Amino acid sequence: MTPVELSRTVLRAVRRAVEAGELSVVVPERVQVTVPGAGGCGDYATNVALRLARPAGRTAGQVAGIIRPYLRAAPGIADVAVTGPGFLNISLDRAAATGALVSEILRRGSRYGHGDALAGQVIELRVPYDTRAEVVADTLVRIVGSQGGRAEVRHAEPVNLRPVPAPEDPALLGPDAARWALLHPAPHDRPRITADHLVQRASNPLFRVRYAHARTRALSRNAAALGYTGAPGDLPEARDLPNATSASPAPLADLSDLAEYPRVLTAAATHRSPDRLARHLVTVADAFLGYQHTVLPLGDEKPSAAHRARLALAEAAGAVLAGGLSLLGISAPEYL
Repeated sequence: MTPVELSRTVLRAVRRAVEAGELSVVVPERVQVTVPGAGGCGDYATNVALRLARPAGRTAGQVAGIIRPYLRAAPGIADVAVTGPGFLNISLDRAAATGALVSEILRRGSRYGHGDALAGQVIELRVPYDTRAEVVADTLVRIVGSQGGRAEVRHAEPVNLRPVPAPEDPALLGPDAARWALLHPAPHDRPRITADHLVQRASNPLFRVRYAHARTRALSRNAAALGYTGAPGDLPEARDLPNATSASPAPLADLSDLAEYPRVLTAAATHRSPDRLARHLVTVADAFLGYQHTVLPLGDEKPSAAHRARLALAEAAGAVLAGGLSLLGISAPEYL
């Protein structure tokens, strides 16, 4: 279950409580789900009960107690706990969440993570005549657009987008490496314009991201040659696959990174920080590269449901990497 789907599930639970006469409130248009804070538990948390307490004429704890059974009964929810003044902490059904998340990513492809968090908003970006500022602004136009908003770029005072300039012209790195060199560091950090961005080895984050995407495409081609395709399903531990080693990590970290991607896009758009997206792509790539060697069967081994589930997860990781690189204005190679 993606954060967007979970948000809709929370809204349906509120609506059912209202229809049952247990709450007398106007159902909000949207609710936010986040990683639980200090004192929280589970996979996600929402403050919807705190938002509805005053209009409902009840305490937030009472509102949370009303919503909880409706939310707990929803498909894909394993448990719901109330913590603090009235936060609803949600634990997902892992088996259901895995298949649903991967299916959603594969269905939406490179548009996974696009939403309406900034719908109707026009964001004016006033930038100096500087290469890095212009590249950041150009990228933000796409990222803000992915969240339903519109960014307008102007060279005007007072400037409201001024990342630390590059020490030299990045054009010699080529278009992809130049953009990465300017976008990957935080705005307050001085970018490095060096040939390190061109080397094809693990020390180069850009290479790892682009190589990971190329590997997802190669795995799909290789699986097709073996006569099978990916099928979203429950993911076993990596050590349970016949061709895995004792050091093979489970893919659940990758799954959580994919689920986090929509929130990363929203944060990058809201805080005008494409570096958040760039760094998250590195996280997704590293998680995928940690288990990619377990996706295909080895030797006389026959493809199993576990291999199909892992291939589907690999293809979902590829979709996220391709979509994120596209928003950064960087190519996602099929072969590398």
